[in-house]
Amino acid sequence: MLTETQLLSQLPFCLKNTDFPTLGEKYEGKVRDNYTKNGKRVIIVTDRLSAFDRVITLIPFKGQVLNQMAKFWFDQTSDIITNHIIEVPDPNVIIGRECKLLEMEMVVRGYLTGVTTTSVWYNYERGVRDFCGNILPDGMKKNQKFDKPILTPSTKAAHGGHDESVSGDEIVKKGIVTQEQYDFIADASLKLFQRGVSIAAKQGIILVDTKYEFGIDSDGKIILIDEIHTPDSSRFWFANEYEKRLASGEEQKKIDKEYLREWLADRNFRGEGEIPTIPDDIKIETARRYIEAFELITGQTFTAEVGDVSARISQNLQKYL
Repeated sequence: MLTETQLLSQLPFCLKNTDFPTLGEKYEGKVRDNYTKNGKRVIIVTDRLSAFDRVITLIPFKGQVLNQMAKFWFDQTSDIITNHIIEVPDPNVIIGRECKLLEMEMVVRGYLTGVTTTSVWYNYERGVRDFCGNILPDGMKKNQKFDKPILTPSTKAAHGGHDESVSGDEIVKKGIVTQEQYDFIADASLKLFQRGVSIAAKQGIILVDTKYEFGIDSDGKIILIDEIHTPDSSRFWFANEYEKRLASGEEQKKIDKEYLREWLADRNFRGEGEIPTIPDDIKIETARRYIEAFELITGQTFTAEVGDVSARISQNLQKYL
């Protein structure tokens, strides 16, 4: 684990954005800068943190954590479904195959939880029992495990918009995918989730919920893209405290970005209006939790050097520039 001094020292070097015109056409997501050219996509994971569909702040080493964790999980799940990785030339960069993005996210949830307006708990607490085509029983309590994981797809919003949770039938009716494609994606998503649950459990971690993104490659094949099982796309809890906290009604001990989400929610920010100023100590604690998540889940030690991330990326991408 990096020291607090190292994390503080990295604050001025956080990667906010990139500018590499020769890499190809640029698309800037909430967290990732994408460049496409000659059938390849260069994905640079910045240190931007998004919550409530807004870019909130910059977190030291966050991009490196996400990228290296995504690579770990892509390696662990490549037997389930093909993914887009070609190579990883820098701790913050993946070179992937260019695909046609399917305008949906497949969200898999193992527990009744969440704090956002699109979360299953938020809706359940307000009386919703049919959530994205899943009929939920009465009498459940927050953070309770479902009998089996549920699929709650969402449409991908235009840049700056909000994603919308829908049923699988609605995804097909909107023409985003065919029924056959949806069935393939749903099956792959549940298998990916189960693999994640099994690997995390060996480390004493619960994979609570997550989202997957898919694309169609040049051969017309559906493949896994973006990232997988990182603290940005997933929620993780400590297994050894789950039952005790559930019984007492306490919140679960988390190792994901819910920490900053809840800090914002406590200040009545849920995506609308002016973003509260994030103090350095909150940024450092968020960074510590990202790094902790990487180490706990992968079983590997996170190593990084304080310094200019953008300059290092530029050097490591010379053959593509």
